[in-house]
Amino acid sequence: MLNQEEQQKLLNICKQTVEEYIKNNNILDWQIDDQNLNAHMGAFVSIYNKKELRGCVGMIKPQKPLWQTICDIAIAAATEDNRFISIQKDELIDLTYEINVLSVPKKINNWQDIILGIHGVIIKKGFRSGVFLPGVAADTGWGLEEFLSQLCYQKADLPPDAYKNDPEVEISIFTTQIIK
Repeated sequence: MLNQEEQQKLLNICKQTVEEYIKNNNILDWQIDDQNLNAHMGAFVSIYNKKELRGCVGMIKPQKPLWQTICDIAIAAATEDNRFISIQKDELIDLTYEINVLSVPKKINNWQDIILGIHGVIIKKGFRSGVFLPGVAADTGWGLEEFLSQLCYQKADLPPDAYKNDPEVEISIFTTQIIK
């Protein structure tokens, strides 16, 4: 778990990285000595404009320290989420950021072990995979089976019932620390 100071530092890195990239097409060069922020941890960055989602990108298995992962995925959320047009300069003043720092994913054998609102879920079969953060269940109001069906169908391009009927499907769970 990151302490309050580390959380604030990550939020500042996220915000300043996006602003510098959108305004000047420049990537800031940070020097971060904090041990926790240099740990290799998965994360998601969600960007909102007046509470409307404008981009969300994550990395489950990071190859870099957390703060560098945040820089990379913050820029990607602002410019590469294909559900949205890239964030524009005039939007910057209205943006808010949410970071989800992920625990290490753990494979499970029984989908009924998933606790909605606590666990994020990764569904994987071969090269197809999908991820829902823990907050998706609360945001949508879905029950567990609908949550998993939508994850299979929307995100992993699998049949909606693949999570319970396909023995080749792997399910992993994780928790997150939400930073706003």
